[in-house]
Amino acid sequence: MKETLSVIKVGGKIVEEPETLSRLLDDIGRIDGRRTLVHGGGRSATAMATRLGIESRMVDGRRITDAETLRVVTMVYGGLVNKTIVAGLQARGLNAIGLTGADMNLITSTRRPITDGVDYGYVGDVSRVDADALSRLIDGGALPVVAPLTHDGHGQMLNTNADTIAGAVAMALARLYRVTLVYCFEKRGVLRSADDDDVIAHVTRADYHELRRQGIVQGGMIPKLDNAFRAIDAGVAEVVITRADDLSGAHGTHIVA
Repeated sequence: MKETLSVIKVGGKIVEEPETLSRLLDDIGRIDGRRTLVHGGGRSATAMATRLGIESRMVDGRRITDAETLRVVTMVYGGLVNKTIVAGLQARGLNAIGLTGADMNLITSTRRPITDGVDYGYVGDVSRVDADALSRLIDGGALPVVAPLTHDGHGQMLNTNADTIAGAVAMALARLYRVTLVYCFEKRGVLRSADDDDVIAHVTRADYHELRRQGIVQGGMIPKLDNAFRAIDAGVAEVVITRADDLSGAHGTHIVA
């Protein structure tokens, strides 16, 4: 029987504020089984870029990463944010190790081509995750903390979406563990109405199509659910969409095969 593994993706806002970060790290410590954390850090990167006089440019919520911006995100994601999380986990008795995709050649990617006339710069789309290397760390008692940075295998670091990394890591590890992928965001889960407490507890693929037909699921929730079912199709046992203060998913939405 496969060991259980939780792959938790947490947005930058949660890990960048001391109070919410502290609660998050406490909650991670209470999760049973093996764990891996993938984090963002966009607000800190933007603030650092501003202090350095570097303009931050976004297209549809995605950062345009020129050479100067790449230096900033590498410094902030792989350094400040990542090591702050690692230190907090160590203080709670969890043997965390901070990683980027370049460490141990864990995650390689290809530079994104110009899309719809937009040159995203040094942005990578994941091409490979070394699940065996990552599992050696996990089985050795470590808790990997992965920054949203990858590399192309030829010496070039690349900025990569944290949601994408979390999904790719979960799918790669699904052949070795029974993986639950937890996407944390500002809502409690997939909502049936404007009421934040009106959470849909479980969504199957048939449910998803019906919710879209009714217009209940729309906008930014559509790509979240598309990614969730892509992970399910690749062997991830369960995907949970929930808020960061509910990592167990007790009040979130469970995406099930």
